[in-house]
Amino acid sequence: MTVKVAVIYYSATGGVHALADKAAEVARAAGADVRLRRASELAPDTAIDSNPAWRAHADGTASQVEIATPDDFEWADVVLLGSPTRYGNIAAQLKQLLDTLGGLWQQGKLADKVYAGFTASATLHGGQESTLLALYNTIHHFGGIIVSPGYTDPSKFVDGNPYGVGFVSGQGGQPGETEFTAIAHEVQRALRIAEQLKRGADAASADAANEDEHEDEDEDEKVPAGV
Repeated sequence: MTVKVAVIYYSATGGVHALADKAAEVARAAGADVRLRRASELAPDTAIDSNPAWRAHADGTASQVEIATPDDFEWADVVLLGSPTRYGNIAAQLKQLLDTLGGLWQQGKLADKVYAGFTASATLHGGQESTLLALYNTIHHFGGIIVSPGYTDPSKFVDGNPYGVGFVSGQGGQPGETEFTAIAHEVQRALRIAEQLKRGADAASADAANEDEHEDEDEDEKVPAGV
């Protein structure tokens, strides 16, 4: 059973991108069908150019990572969302993307999928947990199934974030072994829950089909002989 995973993120200087790339790698290794997508950049060139790391990352990923679209959300069984923290909230670039999903939301096409998040901040703590909780507010409205990692693996007692995965970038730093181990666990857990959900849905569909077949047989038996 193949699980479809969309890893959708926004990253300015590359830290969240590194986590997203690792998440996609882990999902592919587990046999999932994976799409790695980035939110469109909204910041003006003057802002991007003010930070060489931001400019370098923007130019480096422009042709390497496709822009996320609503179709990526509809396609996926698992949606992993990443954003740096912005004053304890998600970045405007990712929020703008989520705000385009009203049509899918109205059709119920965002519900019953597995969701989880990851983030980064420039300083210790720095709003990481509130960013993930703010992200999950949107998922509640979708009717999504939030599969946060909790403390379900020893790695979570090291990175210390039960809501998702986060790291301290320190103004352009990159995640390391602790964060990569934590994101691997988050992805594997999301995949496992998604597989269980898909198997349950398939079993329920098969049971319903069998019930319909038996009902048809019962109706046939009620027809008087010779009619």
